[in-house]
Parts: sequence; structure tokens; C-alpha cells
Amino acid sequence: MQNRFDKVLDRLLHKRMLGRWTRIADAAAAMDIDSLRNARLRARAIRREMDRVILEADSRFALPAIGSNAMRKPLGTDWSWRPDLWRGPIAPSGIASIPTRATICDATTVFHDCRNSELTVRQIRNTREVDIAPFSFRMDVFQFDGSFLSLAIDLPEASVEGLKLRHLIRVDVSVVMEKPLEIYARLNVKHGPNLEQMVRQLPLDADEVMVEFDLSYSKINEKRVERMWVDLIFEGPQMNQIILRDVTFSRRPRAEV
Repeated sequence: MQNRFDKVLDRLLHKRMLGRWTRIADAAAAMDIDSLRNARLRARAIRREMDRVILEADSRFALPAIGSNAMRKPLGTDWSWRPDLWRGPIAPSGIASIPTRATICDATTVFHDCRNSELTVRQIRNTREVDIAPFSFRMDVFQFDGSFLSLAIDLPEASVEGLKLRHLIRVDVSVVMEKPLEIYARLNVKHGPNLEQMVRQLPLDADEVMVEFDLSYSKINEKRVERMWVDLIFEGPQMNQIILRDVTFSRRPRAEV
């Protein structure tokens, strides 16, 4: 009851204050200089606090909503997914001099074989109007004395439920780099005791790119599929900053000919 009364009182006070400042604004043209100067001082004091509220609201409303799973999906998609690293905040948000195998969050791991790690990773909030994912993943690579750097992403169980050889597995990546480098996507499918691997190079001719894996060219045993994961492999990453603004996965059955 008290809470309801407070809300009613707040609305009445707001209406009263709004009406008062409307009358002051209407009368401003006829005010004497001293009264107008005093009104301006009070108006500026109020405006500072109003601007703080508006700035905070505008900045939050402009950001992609945390937890958003909105994504671009091709027609006929029967499964799609955005990993948690790009959906919600992780803790810790950054790691410096990461070890050769570092779990960033559930289902996402960084691998490298450097003797001296000069690799720093951090999750950052997306703020651009074109961003769909709430977060980005940034890798700052300085000296790199290893032979490989990869980001392994385990796909959930739903990705292999009902998986058939007629399926296409699609990987969409939004990436920004300080200088060009080659990025490969490797699909790994565990079926029984066997492991099927398919590799595609990302066509980095735009910020948003995609690759597809046609399972009809594989030797997967449909009845024994256990799990899938994707490795994003970065060739020659030294002295570079790589920002993965979004990574999403989807699958769809290939059109029958």
C-alpha cells in the first residue's frame, strides 16, 4: 500500500513540477533580467541531473541486450546457436599471459604452444549500431614463438540431434583485425571411435563472413554421432589485435535436387 502511495505521490509531484516550469518558460520573455538569471541558474542545475539520466538511458538502450540470441539465419535453419562468450558477461572478463590451454568460459577454450605467452584475451561490450551480439572477444597478441593459436568452441548436444549427411553446418563470424591474417574454421565430428574433420578458410574480404561444411562430402556414420566442435585457427597472429565481434553457428538440410 505504501509503495502504491509513493508512486501516486511521485506522479503528482512530477506533474506539479512540470507545470511550474512550463509556466516559467511561458513567462520568460517578459521577466526582468534578475528573475530570468535566477530562473536560468535553477534550470541549469536541474538540466545537469536530467542529462545524466538521459545519457545513461540512451547508452543502455543503444546496446545489444545481454543474453540476446538474435542472429541472421538462412532459410530452412533447424538449429542455431551463439556461444555464451558472445551472449553474456563472463568472469574473469580478461586473462593476461594465458597458459597453453585456457578455458575462457563454458564450451570455449584457447589453445597455443608458446613457450613464453604474450597473449592477452578480454571480453568487451559491443556498442556499435551494427552489432547484434552483446559482447565481443578480443585477443591481443604480441611476440608469438609458437606454431599455432586456436579457439575451440564445443557445440551443444542439440547440434547433433537428428544430424544427417544432408545437413550443412554454417559458421558466421564478424571479425576486425589490426592487420590481415589467415583464419581457418575446422569442424570436428566425433562418431563412435572415429573423428571426421573438415577445414575451410574464412574469406576475410568483409567484416562479416561465413563458411559452410557440407556433410555429404564426409564419411560420418549418422547413427553414431556423439558431439561436434569447431576450432578457429589463426595463422601468424603475432603483433596483432583480433576482435571477434560475433560468432554464431547454424545448420540446415541441403535442398533436394
